[in-house]
Amino acid sequence: MTSEQQKAFEEIMNHETVTTNLWVEYWKHYSNLSTWQFWFNIACLLLPLIFLWFLMDKRRAFQLGFYGFSIHMMATYIHEYGVREYLWGFPYMMFPPLPASVSLDASLAPIAYMLMYQWTLNRKKNYYLAAAVLSGIFAFVYKPILSAFNLFHLYGWMNYFYLFLAYFIVVVLAKWITDLFKHFQSEAAEK
Repeated sequence: MTSEQQKAFEEIMNHETVTTNLWVEYWKHYSNLSTWQFWFNIACLLLPLIFLWFLMDKRRAFQLGFYGFSIHMMATYIHEYGVREYLWGFPYMMFPPLPASVSLDASLAPIAYMLMYQWTLNRKKNYYLAAAVLSGIFAFVYKPILSAFNLFHLYGWMNYFYLFLAYFIVVVLAKWITDLFKHFQSEAAEK
């Protein structure tokens, strides 16, 4: 690493430290344990996990879990990209070190889609139609409700239709990835 590159890198890291400290101060004043928004985020994290515990078909736990984890990972990357590019923002968070959208990305959305996927498997329903409906609910109902309560903000050229496309593409990719790994597992079992 050249000294010029090292200096540029250290400058970026210093800005990251300043930004982190700003988020911590913001959280202390506006998003702490004494706010209803904090507890809303906690509920969005914990309640879906409780529902999953009681509703998940345990025989398909690995398949559903792999699918949900795929959604979680892609959603986290997309949400962080959107925040960094100032396409959207979450003014309230559970804890400053965590991404502001952690309750949505780690629990609510993956588990809602996992239960939808389970429903399509058990009832032999069209996955893509069900995924489009649930993506529509997240993009055109849930996110506008979050916006109405100032829990989510869109910026610039971003709109709810693009959010719908992002949700739908993520869950289609998650299904394809899950199907691919199921195929690998089936091939290995035949040998």
